[in-house]
Amino acid sequence: MDIVFLGTSCMVPTKERNHSGIFLSYRGEGILVDCGEGIQRQLKIAEIKPTKITKIFLTHWHGDHVLGLPGLLQTLNSSEYEKKLEIYGPIGTKKSFEYMFKAFSFKIDFEYKIKELSNNNFSLKEIVVSSLLLEHKIPCLGFSFTEKDRRRIKPAIIKKLGIPDGPLLGELQNNKKITWKGKEILPKETTYLVKGKKISIILDTVLTKNVYSLAKDSNLLICESSYDSSLEEKAKEYKHLTAKQAALLASQTNVKKLVLTHISQRYKTPKILLEDAKDVFEDVCVAYDFMKLKI
Repeated sequence: MDIVFLGTSCMVPTKERNHSGIFLSYRGEGILVDCGEGIQRQLKIAEIKPTKITKIFLTHWHGDHVLGLPGLLQTLNSSEYEKKLEIYGPIGTKKSFEYMFKAFSFKIDFEYKIKELSNNNFSLKEIVVSSLLLEHKIPCLGFSFTEKDRRRIKPAIIKKLGIPDGPLLGELQNNKKITWKGKEILPKETTYLVKGKKISIILDTVLTKNVYSLAKDSNLLICESSYDSSLEEKAKEYKHLTAKQAALLASQTNVKKLVLTHISQRYKTPKILLEDAKDVFEDVCVAYDFMKLKI
């Protein structure tokens, strides 16, 4: 999976940080998580065509996470968008879209579907999605995106058997037995299973049981860190996390790599947040706009 951070700020954007937005691409899927103000400009700078978007996942309906939606939808509508756009969000998302269409007096002609989520698991073509309710001021979701497990060929065994490249190998990789030179060949003898990697995105919440469940065993945890540890009470009041809390979460849930985002405008440099987190969890960095990762 390829990840591009389009916006890494908190409530107020800065010269360096846009409102929230994360773009994931994997095997033909273009997944936009949150759509903050200015998202179209960020997409242009990142050289991502809006028409590459196939799914939009909204964590919640605070402005810094959704104010870019009207403009993005209008652009897609004028760009001869030919896909069926799938939009996922918390309970109330359908009603919010109704209000948005009325407020901006526009309609979209392409096909789209809105699905409201709470605690759900479902499968896209190549990815398993989990959503869990977080604890914020309004209904809010966290998401994980997990590659489906895939079978890989054991080259030495295939070479020994003399099976050529082509459909037969595809059958084995799809966990189906084949017949070769009159002999039955089983997937378990000729392939091995590669476990799919997991990305979890947790924004705008305090620590809850669902937060721990979502983060568990993530190869990459993208987690909000709105405050440093000296402002833990303020974080609790506004239902956000500190960098240290994000690091504690990662350390307690077998996370491989932690990326901090949703950075408050009060921090001219993220140094204090990184130091807070590194006291607890070593493999951590602070996201910046247009940062790219691949897992």
